[in-house]
Amino acid sequence: MRRRTRALGLLASALLIAGAFAPAAPATARSASAAKRTAECQGDWLPATPTSEQVMSGEVQFLDLPPVKIGKRIDWNRSPYKNRSWDMVFSSLRWAGRLVADYELSGERRYLDRATEVIRDWVESNPRGGARTSRYAWEEHPVALRAPVLVCLSRHVSAGWLSGAMVAHARVLADPKLYEKGHNHGLDQDIALLRIGCRTGHDEWAGLAVRRMTGTVKLDVDAQGALQEQAPRYGMYVHERLKVAMESIKDCRRAVPAEITRRWKSLESYIAHATRPSGFMVPIGDGGADVRPGDHERPSKTVQVFRAGYAFGRTAWDDPKSAYYSIRFGPGRKHHGHEDHLGVTYYAQGRDVLVEAGFHSYERNAYRYWTVTPEAHNVPVVQGRPLRPRTATTLAASSLGEDRQSYRLTDKAYGVTRTRSVLVNHGQDVLAVLDTVPSGAKARSYWHLDPALTPVSTSGGRIVVKDKAGWQATVVQLAMPSCRPVSGQSVVRGATNPYQGWISPSYMRKVPASVIVSPAAGSLLTVVVPGTGDPQVSCAGGKVTVGTSDGRTTFRATPTGTLS
Repeated sequence: MRRRTRALGLLASALLIAGAFAPAAPATARSASAAKRTAECQGDWLPATPTSEQVMSGEVQFLDLPPVKIGKRIDWNRSPYKNRSWDMVFSSLRWAGRLVADYELSGERRYLDRATEVIRDWVESNPRGGARTSRYAWEEHPVALRAPVLVCLSRHVSAGWLSGAMVAHARVLADPKLYEKGHNHGLDQDIALLRIGCRTGHDEWAGLAVRRMTGTVKLDVDAQGALQEQAPRYGMYVHERLKVAMESIKDCRRAVPAEITRRWKSLESYIAHATRPSGFMVPIGDGGADVRPGDHERPSKTVQVFRAGYAFGRTAWDDPKSAYYSIRFGPGRKHHGHEDHLGVTYYAQGRDVLVEAGFHSYERNAYRYWTVTPEAHNVPVVQGRPLRPRTATTLAASSLGEDRQSYRLTDKAYGVTRTRSVLVNHGQDVLAVLDTVPSGAKARSYWHLDPALTPVSTSGGRIVVKDKAGWQATVVQLAMPSCRPVSGQSVVRGATNPYQGWISPSYMRKVPASVIVSPAAGSLLTVVVPGTGDPQVSCAGGKVTVGTSDGRTTFRATPTGTLS
């Protein structure tokens, strides 16, 4: 969630719109027997929690946090967890929209009555610029999420306060200074403005929404289908919201622009490639490790490089034991991205091996800030030099064979050239990474292990890890070009000053996990061998031979920092 603070004016009066709503005092509601399903209230735009019965009992629950009693008279400034995301969701009122949707399904008049009571109380308690108005009331994203709730309620309730609230929301949504172009928030704003414009007969609002939506989608989803927000999990969100958008356009009896349909469809390949064999999305950027996308058509390719800054590869589709990896490069950090360029994750033999700290929350605290830093990712960090935030990384070369892929990436995120070469060998599973920096500079590499893996041996430049089932993997580090084993690695777990050795398995959770920190070096080769605690690794003349759990394989490491 991004937060934007602006000076907001107070709407002078409630306006009636094109005869669509007649003023009523008090508000009137249709009888339960007349309840019918409407496009504005049904669909997948509403959250699953809280349930209508929870709300009726005076309780709400968001974000997997414990339920909160709000009672009959609601304090709209309440912040029980001091959690920005909770406060925003509370202010969005989508939980009240659930009541109206369930009224349509069940005919339970009490649901509609309570929804009307809650929403009217919010409107009267939160005028724009009011002294007691909730801090999140008129920020761009809560407005976008709340507006469809008002439209839904208007299908069953006619009242001046409701039509006036829709006018106020539409004006905020149409304001170009508040529009989040090229971002998922902008898409939500467009859906909301379209719904209000269509419901009220304001064609200019509906037309503006569709035009802006087309432009935003072209900026947010590139021609390859990759999301530009630097967190694959948001690709899933945008895909879901584009479906809602297209349904809303059709409900408004308008033609869905072909570009929106194309970009929506193209996202499916990106989402599929960003999903590990376990069925969960790779937690890159602000994306949780517990996000499981729905079924999408499988791409024909097992390896895909996206110009937006991702390389994804796997041994095979629909095989939970397939090897899988991700690599980050591309434009500098923005939106939901982290400082993760050159970062690598690795999954093999049905297990996560190399992971990253992941996404914890949007809270403004030291832990959240650490999860965004390079040290929370599997990257080389140049010693004694400050990070240059938002530095772009170039994919200088790649070779994409069926059983082996290699990549060479470079940037100047620390003012000197960092070069990372990555080689992934399938069949005889091996991941090799060669990091180099110029003469006079040294870098430490960080390797975050899945929490299920525990080090059992850390000597001679080898770190052997195993899980509870006894499965083992080995990380071998060699100085280059001498190919001599490098000792001096440290394994950090659960440190807090500074933070290091943590993984976030889900929202607002963190668990200790081991991270290997290499000694500082000018050129360092890291070889990850899954499935064995005693791989035979030898090196001569730039040729590296690795004995894996499935046989031997070789590759070359050149003095210029290339793996092949």
